[in-house]
Amino acid sequence: MNDYYSERLSAHRLKLCYELAPPRVRRYLEAESAFVLDYARRAKLILELGCGYGRVLQTLCAPNRTVVGVDTSLDSLRLAGRTIGSDRGCCLVAMDAACLGFGKNLFDLVLCIQNGLSAFKVDQRTLVAEAIRVTRPGGKVILSSYSEKFWDDRLHWFRLQAAQGVLGEIDEEATGDGLIVCRDGFVATTIDRNDFSRLLSGLPVEFNFVERDDSCLFCVVTLP
Repeated sequence: MNDYYSERLSAHRLKLCYELAPPRVRRYLEAESAFVLDYARRAKLILELGCGYGRVLQTLCAPNRTVVGVDTSLDSLRLAGRTIGSDRGCCLVAMDAACLGFGKNLFDLVLCIQNGLSAFKVDQRTLVAEAIRVTRPGGKVILSSYSEKFWDDRLHWFRLQAAQGVLGEIDEEATGDGLIVCRDGFVATTIDRNDFSRLLSGLPVEFNFVERDDSCLFCVVTLP
């Protein structure tokens, strides 16, 4: 399961997941990107954890800004490189998000969105602590998950992916209450406000929650 995104759900197959998105899901994706872009306008150095094929990363590229994307899938990174190009201030690195090879206090903005805390299948507390470690004082870490109001639309989207063979068949009996289980071993959970609060408990940061579009739940972390 740890290698699912590298071995089965990478590059063009990952891109197909988003191409299959119905209109309501596309609206959710646009709302998430718009929220992130608003913060990105104030940042000079941005890191995205789990950048995949560059879907969000390419929207962050701008003059006088450097964006760095890390992922464990080499195939996805290669596709991101072709999609974004080589002259847009973007750096792509194969790296484990829970063990970042960057110095501390470096980035203005660190992103772990699209329910990445669930998708990465690493120790979530470690991942959050690493994101905070590489963020400069006064910088922000943005984590995102799904609103509970979005459950029916999210499940419909995953069923479309399963029907096209992008994901395994959904185990309908095991699926529910924010948990999606596929018979090929894929499991997607939902990180809620209590989970975010637990993961950030005791860390020297401030955080608040923002919900947009009845679909996106953001946890915005600010370093002192």
